[in-house]
Amino acid sequence: MTTIAITGANGYLASLIQKQNHETFTFLPITRKDVDYEDLAAVNKFFEKQTFDILIHTAARTQTADCEAHPFETKKVNTDSAIELAKICKKKNARFIFLSTEQVFNDNAVGPYSESDSPKSASIYGQQKLAVETFLRTFDCDYLILRLSWMMGLSYPEVSASPNILKQVISAFLYQQPTSFPVHEVRGLTYAKKFADQLEKILQLPTGIYHFSSTNSLSTYAFATFIAKELGFDEKLCRKYVLPDEERYAQAPRDLRLATEKIKSHGLSLSSSQNDVIECLKDFGWQ
Repeated sequence: MTTIAITGANGYLASLIQKQNHETFTFLPITRKDVDYEDLAAVNKFFEKQTFDILIHTAARTQTADCEAHPFETKKVNTDSAIELAKICKKKNARFIFLSTEQVFNDNAVGPYSESDSPKSASIYGQQKLAVETFLRTFDCDYLILRLSWMMGLSYPEVSASPNILKQVISAFLYQQPTSFPVHEVRGLTYAKKFADQLEKILQLPTGIYHFSSTNSLSTYAFATFIAKELGFDEKLCRKYVLPDEERYAQAPRDLRLATEKIKSHGLSLSSSQNDVIECLKDFGWQ
């Protein structure tokens, strides 16, 4: 059975990957307790001792504010350690799966972006991920670069969901806390389980860059309102607890949508973000 080392193993997406595929693959879960990604010597020492056929690298410091406030420390984690892992994979003749981000296109252009579009990011986080992409594209190794949209989902008993728009909207109503969502932002939002369910097909993709994202044309505010209505709340309550943020990104509207024709041509299935919400709510008994 193929052995997959997976970093960030306690994270939401990594946990779902293991939960949905434990009968198909042998997983070697690696958490922050095992290795400090700010210490490249420690990264090299730890991973050189491991035996695996594939490495899925999900570990990262993903909060954009954190990256802006601590660019040196987050670069060690998001860029330097990822490059070190790619080098180790080459030595081991193992495949390196690098999870990148829609944020590599965060420079006020208009999406959806294809894999052939030239990325340019105004954020430190996007730039850090892009530096790894640039390295991999010129490095002679077996790799996949998977640019993901904002993933969404809800918690299972053994899997805690990361912060995402579904949780934000539910929390707004559950705790009666009005919450603002950007009007001047549009991005793909994808049910994380869709990725985990298609892992086997993903791992068979030829070396290269691929976008994994559901399609969406609604602003983040409009999408949050859509979620609220799917939860059964009426127009009055929606207006009370889902508020439009007119200021954020007003000077530079943000479009982070990813085109996905390339990955679909390899047999992967992606839907609309709205359908993903409906599917997720049904899976968890909310509809």
